[in-house]
Amino acid sequence: MQKELLFKDLKIVELAGVLAGPAVGMFFAELGANVLKVENPTNNGDVTRSWRLESEIENEQSAYYSSVNYNKTILWADLKKADDFEIVMNQIESADVVISNFKPSSAKILGLDAVALRKKFPKLIYAQISGYGIDDETPAFDVVLQAETGFMNINGEAGGAPLKMPIAMIDVLAAHQLKEAILIALLQYSKTGIGSTVHVSLYNAALSSLVNQATNYLMCGEIPQKMGSLHPNIAPYGETFYTQEGKAIVLAVGNDKQFASLCKCLDLKDIEDLNLFKTNALRVQNRIVLGKILADAFLKVESSMLLNELKKNNVPCGEIRSMDEVLNNKTAQKLILSETLKEGQITKRMATAVFDIY
Repeated sequence: MQKELLFKDLKIVELAGVLAGPAVGMFFAELGANVLKVENPTNNGDVTRSWRLESEIENEQSAYYSSVNYNKTILWADLKKADDFEIVMNQIESADVVISNFKPSSAKILGLDAVALRKKFPKLIYAQISGYGIDDETPAFDVVLQAETGFMNINGEAGGAPLKMPIAMIDVLAAHQLKEAILIALLQYSKTGIGSTVHVSLYNAALSSLVNQATNYLMCGEIPQKMGSLHPNIAPYGETFYTQEGKAIVLAVGNDKQFASLCKCLDLKDIEDLNLFKTNALRVQNRIVLGKILADAFLKVESSMLLNELKKNNVPCGEIRSMDEVLNNKTAQKLILSETLKEGQITKRMATAVFDIY
């Protein structure tokens, strides 16, 4: 079964900009759906068209915009103009899904809210992204959401300043939530012939993604603190060590067997039997002492030899790679989607539909 044909009969009208909504549209576009992205010519369209790096000032289309706008048809329309509005409504009439991130009041003024559109088109699936809730007009920005939902407070080195993650993670998480909601709505439609309104807020998507960090507080009263890459429940997990030639390697040792294998690979005889490190709980308690021992051992070994030995002995580990090293990898190369614009610019981005189906 060809993934790119899975939704060849699906039509989506995308009334969304920036990252979360367009990422949802691109997911379905990758799977063959006809995705029509509506952009307003009076403000130069999706704001991310102007979010250029210094090195791409001459490009027709920014890399940021390109990252989530692949295989879409662009319809330039000023929705405040009657003729343009009618064109868009005609497209929605034949659409299966509308993706919107309009503010509720803006959508109602335009007549493009869920109630208005589903009254006209009962079979329509209306997929809405909001910042803080369907009736909340507060503008939402990823870094603010990362701050307000606890991510920045736990991200960074101990004692250091709060940090945001270097991608718009909350937008990405919300996009995944909305994809799932649309797929459920499509399943329901296939059984009942009835459309749906589905909605996700960036705020709720962020909260739901706190997983174990939230549960550590809910069950134990433990307020998570900044720990860098370290794990509050496991050690050595997230610790970074440098080899003989300066390569950085991160560990993810999750159980006693893996710890014993690590010690064997580093020729640290009998360390796993010491009372300080016998169990994971003890290793978490004594992670600083353990870290110093492991750091000294790593410095004595060459990276390729050590990585080979660790993986051969099923010790979870990895070399910390730069973006060029990552994307020149054979597996990553297979996930790069290229598209040539009418102006001749070649745009590239990573695929979002990366599952296999047989």
